[in-house]
Amino acid sequence: MKKQKIYSVAKRIVDLLIAGTLLILLVPAMVIAGLSVYFILGSPIFFKQPRPGLDGKIFDIIKFRTMTNAVDSSGKLLSDEIRLLPAGAWLRRWSLDELPQLWNVIRGEMSLVGPRPLLVEYMPLYNARQSLRHRVKPYRDWE
Repeated sequence: MKKQKIYSVAKRIVDLLIAGTLLILLVPAMVIAGLSVYFILGSPIFFKQPRPGLDGKIFDIIKFRTMTNAVDSSGKLLSDEIRLLPAGAWLRRWSLDELPQLWNVIRGEMSLVGPRPLLVEYMPLYNARQSLRHRVKPYRDWE
């Protein structure tokens, strides 16, 4: 087995063990965060957004929703500053909105270590060096 393959398998096992353990330990925090989102913002409680992962394959990153879906008279979403509620800002400040990304790690779409998955619309703007970020799985964002 090649050294790189052994590293990839070991990294995946570590990702599964850590993400699985964290998911189990953080169930109470996730339930509280999910209920908070439900009672303050309503349904759905999750925000899904397409992001490029390994080899540029698009996957849906999962987070708790922190903003309303308020639109102006023309149907265009209002600015983030207006749509972000205090409860959503609090979830973001403590990175609780990021906890569902552990599910992305379990599913193999992300890793606990790697480049941050940026927005899909940035992909055409990457130069050859920047495109190298898609040779590895993106990491779970703990900002």
